[in-house]
Amino acid sequence: MLPSKARKGEGNGRHMKTEQAGRLKLVEIVLLLFLAAFLATGAMALQTGQELSDKVVRLHVLANSDSEEDQALKLKVRDRILAYAEPLLAGAADRREAEALLRGQVLELERVAAGEIRANGYDYAVTIELEDTVFPTREYEGFSLPAGKYLALRAVIGAGEGQNWWCVVFPPLCAAASAEVPEAALAAGLSPSQVGLITEEDQGYVLKSKLVEFWKTLENTLE
Repeated sequence: MLPSKARKGEGNGRHMKTEQAGRLKLVEIVLLLFLAAFLATGAMALQTGQELSDKVVRLHVLANSDSEEDQALKLKVRDRILAYAEPLLAGAADRREAEALLRGQVLELERVAAGEIRANGYDYAVTIELEDTVFPTREYEGFSLPAGKYLALRAVIGAGEGQNWWCVVFPPLCAAASAEVPEAALAAGLSPSQVGLITEEDQGYVLKSKLVEFWKTLENTLE
């Protein structure tokens, strides 16, 4: 028969093991809850990002090269395109109408961009088209957009091998002052929650944007 001290030691040992097992189970439960919350938040963020991408038209201007002159020309062409597109889209109620208006003016937009290029002493060709384009998370002055596939008005100058410039042509957020962004976005059909997301009034924006990026990367990998 074991001495009483030995039996007491065994009892303490079993008690400690039980406590350790309980702590491990608690940690596992917390981790599972965290994972479930992460997946749920990621799914909602992805849905919000997809809904948002269905309501905007990006502007994507690619320079001929990374030379200082070609990069300066890119910005002038950008300004000329915006000057033409913004009044054109002023009456568009949503992205569907904006897309229809832009598609009807693609050739005119090319003519306008080519005129700006020639006016600056260059003979580069320029092509403009509307197409779905994948964008990373991008921050602008006064707002941000999560990663995703967006309809984009793409202008390619010359070889199109230089750094590009991105913004949003509809709603007209490129030229809007920070204070005007929410109003312009709401007028274009974005919901208050979507406006809160892009203007970062939603304090979870950074996390949600990273989650959208994670889910999009995972989605592309699986495809």
